[in-house]
Order: sequence, then C-alpha cells, then structure tokens
Amino acid sequence: MTRSRVRRPPDEARRLILAAAERLLAEGGVAAVQVRAIATRVGMTDAGVNHHFGSRDQLLAALLRHGGRKIRAGVGEVLASWLDRGTDGGTDRGTDLGELVDALAAFYGEGYGELAVALHAAGWRDEGAGLLDPVVDALHALRPGAADIPVEDTRLAVAALHQALATESLYGSAFRRGAGLTGAAAATPGPQLRWWTTHLARSLGLR
Repeated sequence: MTRSRVRRPPDEARRLILAAAERLLAEGGVAAVQVRAIATRVGMTDAGVNHHFGSRDQLLAALLRHGGRKIRAGVGEVLASWLDRGTDGGTDRGTDLGELVDALAAFYGEGYGELAVALHAAGWRDEGAGLLDPVVDALHALRPGAADIPVEDTRLAVAALHQALATESLYGSAFRRGAGLTGAAAATPGPQLRWWTTHLARSLGLR
C-alpha cells in the first residue's frame, strides 16, 4: 500500500524530515540515513525531501547542526543541575564531572559521533560553532585561579574529551585492544569514561 502524500508547511516538513533522519541514525548509523527511507517515514516523495534540503549530504550536515543544538541544550541542562549541586561545600567536583562526560558519551553513542566522522571524512567542516562553549565556560570558571589561567588551556582539555567521545562508538574498542586490553575491558566504554573523568578533573585542578 502506498502511503498518501501530505502537503505540509516548509518548517513542519523540515522538522519531520530531521526527526525521521535522527531516528534512522540512531537505528542504523549514517548508512541508514537515506532520502528514500526518510521519505517513506514522513509520507513524502524523494524529490520532496530533496526540495527542503537540496541533497543527502546537505541533509546530513543539517542533521549534524540539529544534533549540535540538541547537545547544546542537553549540556546546558546538565550544567545547570551540576552547578546547583556545587553550591554544597562537600560536593566532589571531580566526581560530578562524570555526569558531563556521560551525557556527551550518550549523545555521540546515538550515532552523532559516526555522523561527525563521516562528514569530516567527506570534507565537511564545522567553522567554529562552539557547541561546547557552555562546558568550557563552566569548567574554566571553577578552576582554582581561573583569572590567571588562559581559557585556551581549558578549551584544549575539553577538545581532547570531545575528540575521544566522538570517536568512541566507532573506534573505542579497537583502540583499547590496540593498547593491550582484552575482553570486557576492551569492549566496555565505562572504565574509559571514568579514566577521562579522572584526568580531566586533574588537568583542570578540580581534584
């Protein structure tokens, strides 16, 4: 049975297309994000999807920006909660930092890490969107003697974490096996995330 086509306002159509693309991404990675599959899910023609985004590559780029907005919002929520708890003098900032690490890892694990790597390999470049600026700002403000430390130092620490988490779903296990880890220690990202949390906290002077 052929699904009936529905004419929708452009903004609604774009929203539905991105939502369908996001679901396909989570279900099957970048390879699953195909114009025909999206068109079928939203009740449009292939040409209709391309009308709103131009091409599959442009759609993938839009999906990455869409994901960027999601991670910015999600990290903002995590930061707000994290900073609120930080008003308690007994709070261990280094331990709490794990919540930020876990939130970023979960996001990339839904397929956005693979998408970012695929787009980069295809020549697409993100010209300084500043997705993690809220993380940089919050962490830098918490550093002992922050006024005397260049913010670039904090940016480098956050960038290193960003790189690791974005590639975890694709290469994490292989990299761990390459370092001599085996079994669950290689396959499970949890210990690696805790390692990043510990060393990020130390590099920022939060522990």
